Amino acid sequence: MEFVAVDVETANHSPASICQIGIACFRNGLPTETWGVLVNPEAPFLSFNTRIHGIGPQDVSGAPTWPELRPKLRSLLEDRTIASHTYFDRTAMNGADMRYGLSAIPVAGWLDTCGIARRVWPRLANHKLTSLAQNFGLSYRAHDAIDDARCAGQVLLLAGHASALDLAEMLYPAPTGGSRRRYRPSDENATKSN
Repeated sequence: MEFVAVDVETANHSPASICQIGIACFRNGLPTETWGVLVNPEAPFLSFNTRIHGIGPQDVSGAPTWPELRPKLRSLLEDRTIASHTYFDRTAMNGADMRYGLSAIPVAGWLDTCGIARRVWPRLANHKLTSLAQNFGLSYRAHDAIDDARCAGQVLLLAGHASALDLAEMLYPAPTGGSRRRYRPSDENATKSN
């Protein structure tokens, strides 16, 4: 399996207020590269958000803005299959692009690891990233974008192993336009559940 897992943290209730992004690249079932950076959201921070992820305005004062990260993001994401735990991260990235008048980076497709986990392990009490990590013995620090991305990628690998499906079979719509799809992503407006 080759894909890129992504996670973002936001400064306030607006998904476009990205203050951290983490990326974990996977190839042949192993993480090959991780990258993450604090982002200056050019927006106010809410204390609620800061309590969750520990990032405040002082942490991002010298950080790059979303447009300044564009070349690096393009090099990591373009034409690749992207995974995130719910579509919050996709919504946030699209919102940040729209805010700055940028077109979305073209990717091969998006996978919702939370939605996939719900279908592969329907009997689990919940499918929050923290709960899945605990259930499968994955060690990570919640609400750190790099660790969240890495953990979401590991969940996807475990789901692929448990279901014997490959990425093409998990994508919706299936890249080959297959007749019956076994997985459907959760609502794109779903709230982040980790």
